[in-house]
Amino acid sequence: MTLQEKIERLFAQETGTADPAEALEVFHEFRSVLGKGLVRAAEKTPAGWRVNRWVKQGILLGFRLGHLADASINNQFRFFDRNTYPLKQVSLNDGIRIVPGGSSIREGAFVARGVVCMPPMYVNVGAYVDEGTMIDSHALVGSCAQVGKRVHLSAAAQVGGVLEPIGAMPVIIEDDVFVGGNCGIYEGTIVQQRAVIAAGVILTGGTAVYDIVNERILRKQGDAPLVIPEGAVVVAGSRPLSSVWASGQGLQISSPVIIKYRDSRTDASTALEESLR
Repeated sequence: MTLQEKIERLFAQETGTADPAEALEVFHEFRSVLGKGLVRAAEKTPAGWRVNRWVKQGILLGFRLGHLADASINNQFRFFDRNTYPLKQVSLNDGIRIVPGGSSIREGAFVARGVVCMPPMYVNVGAYVDEGTMIDSHALVGSCAQVGKRVHLSAAAQVGGVLEPIGAMPVIIEDDVFVGGNCGIYEGTIVQQRAVIAAGVILTGGTAVYDIVNERILRKQGDAPLVIPEGAVVVAGSRPLSSVWASGQGLQISSPVIIKYRDSRTDASTALEESLR
């Protein structure tokens, strides 16, 4: 029986009916390959991104099997969490730069060689962060979020997860994307490679993005997520509300705008991060 089949079988069983020793053995095997990046909550195929439901089931199984345990450092720094998801044990040989100052990577997350973690930042279980990415101060990589190579997540950027529902696409940030400070990317949004998301932009499943270059509106379509096209440069914009009362009050609503597509000048402006590596 494959690891996937074992996870699916255990997940389908009612809580408390599985043999605890067997279930934990399977889960620890699963958590190990998840933390090494050998399995992922979502992966790119020739047809596009695909959710691996069984991987999400395995993560949720870990919460079901675990119990609340004391993870305190000392009497001044008290922490309590599921014993199945301690902090990831990172060594110098992993080649990850974790600057001192309160950052955490949870077990079951994959962080590749060459990633830079500025304090404080957090990477949750099931996340995948590929080579050469920078996670800046106060940035979050949520559970199951997939972040590509050479991505810059600027200070206070929030990359939401999406662990549940199991079939839902997590947030995807592809290679060479720049995410500005105080951005929020949530609800399974896919940001394709080389896009630039300017500071303060919020992208969710319900966000309408106005592409003034191609004169179109990008939205989530049914079960398909919102997709920010390759090389798009997205800035925070607004549009007026149409009701008589709202118009009379001069009210507007936030509306991200694609003002251009990435060129050599944009590349130059985002390349400064290389000097920090």
